[in-house]
Amino acid sequence: MDTTVANTGTEGKTWGGGNRPLNASYGKMMMWFFIVSDALTFSGFLAAYGFSRFKFIDYWPIADEVFTHVPFFHGNYPMIYVAFMTFILIMSSVTMVLAVDAGHHMNKKKVTLYMFLTIIGGLIFVGSQAWEWATFIKGDYGAIQTKGGNILQFVDTDGKRVALADFVTAEKKYRAEHERKNGLWFVQESTLPTYTVGEVIKGLESRPDVLVRTQLLNEEGEKTVLTRAESLRQIKENGKRVVEGANLEVNEYGTSLFADFFFFITGFHGFHVFSGVVINIIIFFNVILGTYERRGSYEMVEKVGLYWHFVDLVWVFVFTFFYLV
Repeated sequence: MDTTVANTGTEGKTWGGGNRPLNASYGKMMMWFFIVSDALTFSGFLAAYGFSRFKFIDYWPIADEVFTHVPFFHGNYPMIYVAFMTFILIMSSVTMVLAVDAGHHMNKKKVTLYMFLTIIGGLIFVGSQAWEWATFIKGDYGAIQTKGGNILQFVDTDGKRVALADFVTAEKKYRAEHERKNGLWFVQESTLPTYTVGEVIKGLESRPDVLVRTQLLNEEGEKTVLTRAESLRQIKENGKRVVEGANLEVNEYGTSLFADFFFFITGFHGFHVFSGVVINIIIFFNVILGTYERRGSYEMVEKVGLYWHFVDLVWVFVFTFFYLV
């Protein structure tokens, strides 16, 4: 009996009891419930990505060759801008910690400053992610999709990527427009690729220093480069269409599954960051208006801070899965 009473007393101290379990307010508890459920959602998405990645590991794009862009700079800078985005988001989490701490000390001026810096960091991240999407969709080099759905890229004798524009000359193209009499109502035409397969073949024949690289990884973990004769044969016999950039259907960097997961998971996370920025803006103006000063508590800042830290933590996993592994 004494043991039971002792255990009950210990449990009561740990739990807190009543309508404030763990001595947390209702709002904090609901935020934690949301974070846990959302974490399970992201875990499912990343698990699906990991399964697909290792199932098609021999065909998966190499991140260092995909994310090489830096705004206003031309050249090959693998992972530089992605690292910058990550740094900005982590620093915004630091400013959010400082805002919460200032709220505990009822320092309205510092809460306002650090909330403002957090919002700026979030906006920079969202804008950077939109720019990264645009460059990923546009593409850099172009490739050929085979009849079997594989991607053939082009490299020089040193193994460096070669863009289609470097050895292919486009000819004038004409396309008959859809007309109502043809029964094609409400049908939008897709954009013609810059080059045709025939033009690529002509360009490849005129440049003996250009070779074809498949999306299959060799034993050294590098893409397989074909011989000159095999390069011409593959394009002539299996070339189906020219691919420029990446979308939900094709991907010039490799398997289309990579693009599908990239758009879905980073887009889902970007939506969370954008939502967090909007919420932070609302809280920011409430701070300026003195709403929480009159309440005598900045707990609302702490609750949105929990959400913001969660978003930052999720990005660490997304960054690891997409860019590092």
